[in-house]
Amino acid sequence: MSENTADFQDESQNLLLFIWRKRKIIIILTGIAFVASIVVSLFLTPLYKSTAIVFPTATSTVSFSEQRNAKASSMDFGEEEQAEQLLQILMSSRIRDRIVERFDLFNHYEIDPKDENRYFKLGQEYAGHIQFSRTKYGSISIDVLDRDPELAAEIANKIVDLIDTVKNNMVKERTLPAFDINLRKRTMLETEINGILAELDSLSEIGVVSIEGRANLYQGYNESKGAEDRAFIKNQINVNITNGARFDGLEMFRDERITKLTKFEDSYEQSESDANANFNHKFIVEAAVIADKKDKPKRMIIVLLATMGAFFFVVFALLVQDRIAKLRKMA
Repeated sequence: MSENTADFQDESQNLLLFIWRKRKIIIILTGIAFVASIVVSLFLTPLYKSTAIVFPTATSTVSFSEQRNAKASSMDFGEEEQAEQLLQILMSSRIRDRIVERFDLFNHYEIDPKDENRYFKLGQEYAGHIQFSRTKYGSISIDVLDRDPELAAEIANKIVDLIDTVKNNMVKERTLPAFDINLRKRTMLETEINGILAELDSLSEIGVVSIEGRANLYQGYNESKGAEDRAFIKNQINVNITNGARFDGLEMFRDERITKLTKFEDSYEQSESDANANFNHKFIVEAAVIADKKDKPKRMIIVLLATMGAFFFVVFALLVQDRIAKLRKMA
């Protein structure tokens, strides 16, 4: 153990002596890197960051069911699943394309519209300037970097506005066809019921009555005193004998269809609400504001890293050069 420690100390001393002997060239080259990094950092375009923070909602619909889930309230904040869904929507081309078109980002990022790689370059610029991430509290952070602080805030707030527009459009792609189906089914049921009611009215006009009414006809026939009354009632009895079964069947069919339509109303109202309502899908925790201080570049960090990197590179290069010179002498 002592021998290893002694060897390490010798190597450290030798390295320090080597650096001391080469101090002039190390200082010169490191100084050049220091000055160059300062100059380069001064030419870097300052970027300002605006941040908007939103929470997803727990539900995006109004439920007409009496057995609605307690967590489906419009007042509830979304959890991990809703946050992941919202994050995916924010990263989708549906929002990106609208932002690119709204703010003319091809020109803003100075991308030649005739460049064959223009969409690749635009994607890189977009990803570098506009970022989405989940916070530790479960909300979504929308960060926009731009050389124009007003534009950065405007883009961030526009993305927040587009959340509802894009998600509502996505929902309607499914709910509108479902509503059309429910509307056709409801219209069909109403048409059937109206047809049954019309036929029942026609039968009633010729004297057809319900089962209870027929019993009264027989009783009236037995109790009638005049021949004219007996003939009239007899005729009504014959009409009911001929059409009574049809009347009873239509009444049963009517009741069945009305019951079915009543039960179907909840489904219809739900589909109508989902298809026609524009819901708010987020809680805005913090809207983006215009930054009054640049976020990037961090000039001091750039200068520090460049200087340290130059120092270690120069020392390494000199060590390699010295080692090569010794190997050549030995050869």
